[in-house]
Amino acid sequence: MIWPPDADQPLPPDTSTRRGRPPAPISATAGLSHRAWLVPIRGFVFASGLTFDQLAERSGYSKTRISDLLRGNGYYPAWQFTSSVVHAAGLPLEPMLRLWKAGAREAGRDRDWIESGIQQVALHFEPAPLPYRAFADTVRTPYTAYARAFLLTDHRAGWVVGESLDILWLSWQQASTSDNLPRYAWQLLRNRVMARAHHHDGHPDLRTAVFSTAEVHDHMPGHLVALTELTDLFDAIGRLSPDQMDIAVLRYLCAVPPDTTARLVGRSTAVTHATDHHLRATLEHLLPDTPQE
Repeated sequence: MIWPPDADQPLPPDTSTRRGRPPAPISATAGLSHRAWLVPIRGFVFASGLTFDQLAERSGYSKTRISDLLRGNGYYPAWQFTSSVVHAAGLPLEPMLRLWKAGAREAGRDRDWIESGIQQVALHFEPAPLPYRAFADTVRTPYTAYARAFLLTDHRAGWVVGESLDILWLSWQQASTSDNLPRYAWQLLRNRVMARAHHHDGHPDLRTAVFSTAEVHDHMPGHLVALTELTDLFDAIGRLSPDQMDIAVLRYLCAVPPDTTARLVGRSTAVTHATDHHLRATLEHLLPDTPQE
C-alpha cells in the first residue's frame, strides 16, 4: 500500500503487546520540522512490516525508546539514537541528517548540542538514486517559483523546496513505485508549502505576492486602483480549489508553460487545460470588473 507523502500514518504492530491495541499518532508537541521526518519514517516502517522487535534488534535500542521516537514523545532525540533507528530501517542518512538538524533547531537545541551529536556517529552517505537526482533537478526551479509565491522570499522558498526533496528522497522507495510519481511529489511539496504559508480566512494568503509579482509604480496613473484590483485578484486565486489554485499560481504568477504545468502537478494536459478554463471562469464570476491578463 502506498501512503500519501504527508499523512499521519499509524505505527507498525508491536508483537509484544496484545492484539487490537490501537496505534498512537504523532505527539501534538512535535513541530513542523520534526514531523517532516517522522511522517515518512513511520510510513515506511508501517508499509515494510518491520516490528519493534526487529528494529530493537537491529538498532540496539529498546522497543520503548523506539516507540517514543516514532511518536515524537519526550525530548527531541539525539542524532546517535535517531540515525541508528533510521539505519536499521534501511533508509538513507544524508537527507535524514538535514531534516533532523532542522527539527533540532526548531526544538531549541543549540549548535553545540547538534554538532556534538553528529560527531559521535561515523557517517557513510550513499549517493542518491540516479532517477531521484534527475527528477529533483527537473522540478527544483518551478517548485521554488511556486513556493516563493506563498512564502515571498527566495530563502524561505528554497528552504521548503529542499526540505520537500529531502522527504521525497527519504520516501523514494514508496514514491518511485506509486502510480503517479509527479503527483506524489507535488502533493508532498504542496503540503510543506501550505504548512508554512500565511493563511487568511482559512485560505492561503496570496495578497502580499502582488508586490513581488506586479510591476506597479507610484507614478503610474491609477496606481492605487491597479494595486487594489491585483490584490483582490490574488486574494480570489487563494480561495480557489486546491487544483485550480495550483494551476493558477504556476501558469499566471510563475509563467510556467501549460505542458510543464501538467507534468509538475501530475495531471494530463487535457485535465490541466480544463481546470485552467474552469478557474478562469470562476475568477471572472467572482471579479467581473478586474482585468486578469
